[in-house]
Amino acid sequence: MELKLPPLAETGETLTGAEIAIRCLQEEGVEFVFGYPGGAVLFIYDALFKQKKVKHILVRHEQGALHAADGYARATGRPGVALVTSGPGVTNAVTGIATAYMDSIPMVVITGQVPTRAIGEDAFQECDTVGITRPCVKHNFLVKDVNELAITIKKAFHIATTGRPGPVLVDIPKDVSQQSARFHYPEKIHLRSYSPVVKGHGGQIKKAMQLLLEAKRPMIYVGGGAILGEASHEVTELVRLLDFPCTNTLMGLGAFPASDKRFVGMLGMHGTVEANMAMQNCDVLLAVGARFDDRVIGNPAHFAAGNAGRKIVHIDVDPSSISKRVRVDVPIVGHVKDVLAELLALLKAGKDKPDAAALASWWSQIAAWRAKDCLKYDRASKIIKPQFVIEKLWEVTKGDAYVTSDVGQHQMWAAQFYRFDKPRRWINSGGLGTMGVGLPYAMGVKLAFPKADVACVTGESSVQMCIQELSTCKQYHLPVKVVNLNNRYMGMVRQWQEFFHGNRYSESYMDALPDFVKLAEAYGHVGMRVEKPGDVEGALREAFALKDRLVFLDIITDQTENVFPMVPGGKGISELILSEDL
Repeated sequence: MELKLPPLAETGETLTGAEIAIRCLQEEGVEFVFGYPGGAVLFIYDALFKQKKVKHILVRHEQGALHAADGYARATGRPGVALVTSGPGVTNAVTGIATAYMDSIPMVVITGQVPTRAIGEDAFQECDTVGITRPCVKHNFLVKDVNELAITIKKAFHIATTGRPGPVLVDIPKDVSQQSARFHYPEKIHLRSYSPVVKGHGGQIKKAMQLLLEAKRPMIYVGGGAILGEASHEVTELVRLLDFPCTNTLMGLGAFPASDKRFVGMLGMHGTVEANMAMQNCDVLLAVGARFDDRVIGNPAHFAAGNAGRKIVHIDVDPSSISKRVRVDVPIVGHVKDVLAELLALLKAGKDKPDAAALASWWSQIAAWRAKDCLKYDRASKIIKPQFVIEKLWEVTKGDAYVTSDVGQHQMWAAQFYRFDKPRRWINSGGLGTMGVGLPYAMGVKLAFPKADVACVTGESSVQMCIQELSTCKQYHLPVKVVNLNNRYMGMVRQWQEFFHGNRYSESYMDALPDFVKLAEAYGHVGMRVEKPGDVEGALREAFALKDRLVFLDIITDQTENVFPMVPGGKGISELILSEDL
């Protein structure tokens, strides 16, 4: 029998804690819950079974649940929701929680806990969930009173989705899910100790405008915060209005269209020469929703010493991110969308314009850096080059696919060669660098956008970490396309061993790989093996033509290919290694 829950206006009904938890998800408009049942959450699963509004997606491992919820959140902007049991259910989920935390992804994670009377007694499948997850959540709660459950879940969604987003965990003991309470779910909530700044300081915005107008060598540096803050339109308008060069971080790809001539490519450890050199040599830098992390600017001492006169404007919703690694001159705390809108209004209202002659000279210098063609590779190779596969993927999908990736060389090639023109189309793990995310990410994206093309770019090492989710894809009819760039190595590990460890390939060679075609077929999907460059485009077109089938493309690529450019660890971003340097 389906559980009939009255609308929110009819408050005061008595429900069990399990029913309250599900009712809260309904009130938040949650579409999917990704999870795996276990003893501590069986009452919650029973409440799920008795209703149809919130759909549950049964994964094959709790890590997959968190990654799928994460992928859903990255693609939609709405909070992802996961449900796991106590003990190993929680510990299996920690990698997924930490992955979301590092990239500021809004998620609510509901975990089961042993009964309150057994907490601290080493009960079966008990762990200190709050203690274990404290370093990798925005906030967490242990609910010991069923009367506090609804308000706690409301707090969780509020905290997860406001300010700098992040995962929030709600730990529910089994007896709390059994007990009953009067249900009320508030429409709004105010937390006295939590009040993120939304509007930027007007005086600081005016200072930023003046610096931008006076710049001779300007640069706009855009990170994932611009996407999370829904500010891509404002970023694009600002860059085009000023005619300044723009670079995106790995997490910011798509915030500014890659097809625009003002885009100088991704920057950082595997960024383009033109992006890194412009970043290092600009005189005014506008940072939008970015955090100057080590993979972007390399050694901060080199970044600072290389251009002591550079002025930096930093816009971010999180004050702790400002001047954390690099001292900035004009800090602006607030939602990037609102701050940029105010900055644009000031620029449009004023009569001053950037120095056209200086800007022309700066663009001339950038053109000289571009001429190095730092992303070139051997296009005549008789062995499939991974860069070629990504270029063909872009052509076949017309640049409009949702592309998820795992972590490694294939991730960098996808970032370099798939030219993203829209936000939320590039779904990958940046901060934590989690192998195994690609397939569950693709599941979450495909559930959110069932008619869209979704491609998972992966490698033979990464994909095996969550490959059991092929079973989930079969159960829920998720026809994603897996593009496995198979070079029979842990590619990025091998590259570092080649460059910095004397070609000693310690444990990076994969000499017991499965037959991925047969493995895909065993899960009920379509498998294809591609071994010749001339077959790549045809295989991709055939795969995407199969609209209702998951296709696993096992593409055998050059084992020796490396990702260039590359900034060695500890070096500055202008100290790049190019392919011709070796």
